[in-house]
Amino acid sequence: MSGENSSADDVQRVWDVVVVGAGPAGASAAYAAAVTGRRVLLLEKAELPRYKTCGGGIIGPSRDALPPGFELPFRDRVQAVTFSHNGRFTRTRRSKQMLFGLVNRPEFDQQLVEHAQKAGAELRTGVTVLRVEQHGSAVPDRRTVAVVLQGGETVLARAVVGADGSASRIGAHVGVKLDLVDLGLEAEIPVPETVAQDWKGRILLDWGPIPGSYGWVFPKGDTLTVGVISARGEGAATKRYLEDFVARLGLAGFEPSVSSGHLTRCRADDSPLSRGRVLVCGDAAGLLEPWTREGISFALRSGRLAGEWAVRVAEAHDAVDARRQALNYAFAIKAGLGVEMSVGKHLLTLFERRPGLFHAALTGFRPAWRAFRDITQGSGTLAEIVRSHPMAQRALTALDRRRVPAQDGVAAQDSVTP
Repeated sequence: MSGENSSADDVQRVWDVVVVGAGPAGASAAYAAAVTGRRVLLLEKAELPRYKTCGGGIIGPSRDALPPGFELPFRDRVQAVTFSHNGRFTRTRRSKQMLFGLVNRPEFDQQLVEHAQKAGAELRTGVTVLRVEQHGSAVPDRRTVAVVLQGGETVLARAVVGADGSASRIGAHVGVKLDLVDLGLEAEIPVPETVAQDWKGRILLDWGPIPGSYGWVFPKGDTLTVGVISARGEGAATKRYLEDFVARLGLAGFEPSVSSGHLTRCRADDSPLSRGRVLVCGDAAGLLEPWTREGISFALRSGRLAGEWAVRVAEAHDAVDARRQALNYAFAIKAGLGVEMSVGKHLLTLFERRPGLFHAALTGFRPAWRAFRDITQGSGTLAEIVRSHPMAQRALTALDRRRVPAQDGVAAQDSVTP
């Protein structure tokens, strides 16, 4: 159904669930709702597949949230991580088992959408959603939400899931409030076979010169995904960091096939996740891990929950019941992903002030490396690991009391060239 215009009859049709945005969160929501047998419409403004600024790392929680039978289109499998602190004190840690896999987002997202379609969801691409209305002349009854498209068309639904990215119009309707906004810059750099082989199975994470910033190199066959991220407001410094980072890696002589930028937005603790019969998930809700800004697993997990609870909202016969189901969705998000985000925010604050401490721990303290390995492999979450380590709990308690000093230096590590 991709790219097709709906008929006049479809304008009056009331869908059980309409999902806005066909990224990982939206495709997961559409799948979760459609697999129950409900009538589901998935709307996407772009034509698929489309490029997305993203490293494309698929960690354990992401794999666990995928539809049954989903075969990941891995471009590489990571078993080693090289850490550096602004280009210095480089050290590589290795694992006998795969830590996580790397995908190209156009392929990954397209497969997720195809699984949603196979479950019964209908896809329409090339359509822009202007707004949603829960009251007014466009809404025939209190059980219906009107999704207004560019050009004047209106689609009706019993429940709506907003998964339309970090600049979400559905999020604005819900009233999503943001706590952290970061700028990510990325380049897809084709490299010769000899260079590609040097990076095969290994990524680089570099703690950057701007507080809270870091850079990455993710190998994907004959292309390296190279990027940096830091707080918004440091645009010029972030651009310089990327340029210096690429030059330092010896990649400045290769022409990127794609250069892009993207804002990541993290929700405030009291930000709403629903309004009436409208739910938000993924980037639209500001759901991501605040320290690493990892968002794919949060998109997949929140999208699945949004799809499941949207079905219950669609079945609600009055506003009170719809609100109850939406609040249950919010509780499910906060009880799981919300706890991980809270720990991540604490770690980001500590990382902004003491990047050297993080580097020394990951490269020289075996329990820290094991925690990193467990999180990426999916055998434990960030929150679970912090709760199980008294030392980590004491550090976060001290941080809450504002006892952490300003940014420090870093002790030298045994060097292993990347």
